[in-house]
Amino acid sequence: MTDYRALLAELAVPRLAGTPPAGQVREALKRELAARGFVVMEQRFTARSVLHRLARVPLSGVNLIAVRPRTRVATWLVAHYDAKGQPLSMAARLAAAALAAVGVAELLGLALRALLGTAHPGMVDGVLVGTGAAGAALLALNRVTDRSGGAVDNAAGVVAALATVDALPPEAPIGVILPDAEEYGLLGARALVGERANLLADTIVVNFDGIDDRGTTIALIHRDGATVQRVARALGARRARWLPVVVDGLVLGATARECVTIMRGDWSTARVVHTMRDAPARLTLAGARQVAQAVAAALFPG
Repeated sequence: MTDYRALLAELAVPRLAGTPPAGQVREALKRELAARGFVVMEQRFTARSVLHRLARVPLSGVNLIAVRPRTRVATWLVAHYDAKGQPLSMAARLAAAALAAVGVAELLGLALRALLGTAHPGMVDGVLVGTGAAGAALLALNRVTDRSGGAVDNAAGVVAALATVDALPPEAPIGVILPDAEEYGLLGARALVGERANLLADTIVVNFDGIDDRGTTIALIHRDGATVQRVARALGARRARWLPVVVDGLVLGATARECVTIMRGDWSTARVVHTMRDAPARLTLAGARQVAQAVAAALFPG
């Protein structure tokens, strides 16, 4: 029986895409997949992004694609295995983005009033513009680092995918995809769709991204269908069509027949994601186990 806590500790280390620790985590994942009877293929890619240039890390990513012999994959279990750190947590970034949006709205309002000849800027206008500038400055200074172990985001998601495999019978028609460089702007998922879209055609994608012990389980539906609805019901999840998050399902859902991203957490989760506090000691993996059992029951009711 897999010791998921030990596996989490092995995976949840700083592992920015393209760094040696990311390669070590990748080897551990290949070992885990092979132990479950999968043949593991590597899809190597190179890509550039704004975040890549800011981090000054040479970006060469590797997606892992795992299938069992003589199995036609009907459902892909997906979870990105890279991580990133940032000075601001996800919660702080959302707050900064909201402040910046207030400033933009105020500037647009001032411009419109100027066109109409009714512009008389006052103290409130100055405060709102200043608020927006502060939010924009915080976002601009929030550079990528390699200082987060990424336990919730997304080592726990990877564990949930593997635990789902373990809860299914060996003959279940599933495959596993572990994309790289999700944190650089979904680059691994984009490379997969760009070069291996045939793998996703007429399949169901269940993407695990950010699975905390606490909080609400959310099914972010990218492409709806009967299986996605069954998964959401089994999880007792809150269904959503849009959230202010960037996840691989946004890319994979354009090619798959059905696609859903499973997340679990609350505001306290958002306050630690991408910080040094996102560490293995914070998790019992109760959430990952519950999610895995529910997804497995929904995918293979028999």
